[in-house]
Amino acid sequence: MIDETIHLESRARSTSIGESAHPAQRSEEALSISRNLAIIGDGYHVRLATGITHLETQISQLVSRMYGSRGLTPAEATTPVPPRPGQTSLAACSGDRVVGTLTVGVDSGDGLLADTLYRQQIDEVRETGGRVCEVTRLAMDSTARSSDLMGTLFSLGFILARHVHRMTDMFIEVHPRHAGYYQKMLGYRVSGPLLICPRVQAPAVLMHLPLDHAEMRLRHLAASPEARERSLYRQVLQPGEHARIIRELLLQPAAAA
Repeated sequence: MIDETIHLESRARSTSIGESAHPAQRSEEALSISRNLAIIGDGYHVRLATGITHLETQISQLVSRMYGSRGLTPAEATTPVPPRPGQTSLAACSGDRVVGTLTVGVDSGDGLLADTLYRQQIDEVRETGGRVCEVTRLAMDSTARSSDLMGTLFSLGFILARHVHRMTDMFIEVHPRHAGYYQKMLGYRVSGPLLICPRVQAPAVLMHLPLDHAEMRLRHLAASPEARERSLYRQVLQPGEHARIIRELLLQPAAAA
């Protein structure tokens, strides 16, 4: 049952940039995230899926199907993949059907999945005080691809990483032919060499996104709607909406008017 919903308004709405998106300081041990939040878009909703068996099953099926269509063999194609510590999966649903997903993994005692190939590059960020996380298992059904839906998925992933878990740097392993998209549309930069990813048996490069850079780009575009920059940040939730979503995620009451 989804009992907390946030409805997306028109992308042309005004945005309150000055509204704080940072909840009060808290310890990681005290972190309690609502599993009942849903962000409602045009014909879809995006919600947290970790711990919800029917959604996790559909996510594994979607990842296996979409990766398989590209000749890749993800681990879940042969055996279910149990969640790792620090991982949260998101599901974009059309009705009861999962049509998009990504997983945000924060650094834990087990590290990141990307450490398998790129420990040196990620450790360089850790050693400067960075709090690292990663995006994995990104998949979109070919019948449901849209920049709006993708933007909403990335919005919730960004909020979880940046504002809930207080991460500073996000990594993603992508096929080299997709690196240009992530650079142009989200501001990632290549930070690791081309290697073969053992999870899908395909070429990959490591890409790095400082989350303060992502937030600056988001705020810039929100404040300059006339700018002609082509960016997925035009499709993401605006800064003024983040505080509202964070309150729902952390089960916090809204501030008095």
